[in-house]
Parts: sequence; C-alpha cells; structure tokens
Amino acid sequence: MIVLNLSCGKRHQFEGWFASTEEFHRQVDTRLLSCPTCGDAGITRLPSGPHVRRAVAADPASSERAAIAELAKNCDNVGTQFPEEARKIHYQEVPARSIRGIATVSEVKDLIEEGIAVLPLPLPAKEEVH
Repeated sequence: MIVLNLSCGKRHQFEGWFASTEEFHRQVDTRLLSCPTCGDAGITRLPSGPHVRRAVAADPASSERAAIAELAKNCDNVGTQFPEEARKIHYQEVPARSIRGIATVSEVKDLIEEGIAVLPLPLPAKEEVH
C-alpha cells in the first residue's frame, strides 16, 4: 500500500491510497480518480516523502544522520548511474535491489514523472558508511 500526495487541475491537494504506482496510473489513465473537492479528473502526483514513525530522540540531527547512514549501508552505491539503474529496476530489466547514488534535480524530477519512487537524502559522511 502506498500513500501519494495528489493535486487536481484547480490545485486542490489531497491524499490517495493505492496498491501500487501502477494502480495509481491505471486509475488516472481510465479517469477513475477525481478530486474529492471539485470532481476534476485531471489528477497529478505531487512529490512526497515517506511517513516514518520513530521515537523521540535526544538529538534529532544525530538520529537522522544515523538513519541515513544505516540506509546507505544496505544499498548498492551506483554513483552517477543512479537514474539509469533506477529505470532498469523499475522496468524489471535487472533484479530488484536497493540502490543509492547521485542524480541532478532534473533527473530526480524525470524519475518521479515516470512513476519511479526516489527519495533524495543528504550524503552521509564516509566514516558513517561501512
């Protein structure tokens, strides 16, 4: 289940819950999805981050750095090949795996428009990733 931030042509913003990004696109393409405020079927997806539930930490910045470093440890670093690798994974040209790398703002926007979920994060310090 995924939660997406959505907007209609009149810029009303709302949230939608879908089984997958493919299901979201199917509903948009077949005009099954409409704005709950005005009924407009011209729906677009807005950028959104994950909803993470966590305990309150004494030092939120330190806790955030540790979480990013932990994520980085469990991902393949594909460097500047990130957009290409993300597409290959999304289109099932290679086996699915967690990746991290570098992409420009324009590349990230293109990936999101293609329905490829990406999450921009600050780079962790090298000593935090083993």
